[in-house]
Amino acid sequence: MPQKHKTTKLRFLCFRVLVAKKITMTNNDPVLIAPCGMDCRICSSFLAFDHNIPKVRHKISHCTGCRPRGKQCAWLIKRCDKLLEKKLEYCFECEDFPCPNLSRLDKNYRKNYQMSMIENLTQVRDQGFERFFENQKAKYGCPTCESLTSVHSKKCFRCGEVHSWKD
Repeated sequence: MPQKHKTTKLRFLCFRVLVAKKITMTNNDPVLIAPCGMDCRICSSFLAFDHNIPKVRHKISHCTGCRPRGKQCAWLIKRCDKLLEKKLEYCFECEDFPCPNLSRLDKNYRKNYQMSMIENLTQVRDQGFERFFENQKAKYGCPTCESLTSVHSKKCFRCGEVHSWKD
């Protein structure tokens, strides 16, 4: 099967899963929180997919999220047997939380995007999803249209407002 056909078919299947589960970035659905603590609703790749923004090689990628694709964590699964074997739903359930692999990923996100996956997971564990979603809305909500902005670019994919110098 040609690569382009495979990609189109995979995109269609992921889209069907999201539609069947009625999952979009506006939903406060725990399925959009990755095991590592990433909130798909503020990820540029998920937002590009959700808003049908065309892919551009090395600039715009698409992702439907780890859980909607039936995956665990795209970044940690190869380094974590517990995620690989689906023994955990979220990293905070592990007795080694936060492990060195999650800590390394968290350090990069704190440095580059001022977002902590460990803080996200701790908040979900201690305060629940509803409070976490409220805080995400307060932190990443677009002041123009109230949609969520990208943690990576601070751009609102709904109204096109840029809220940072990073594009």
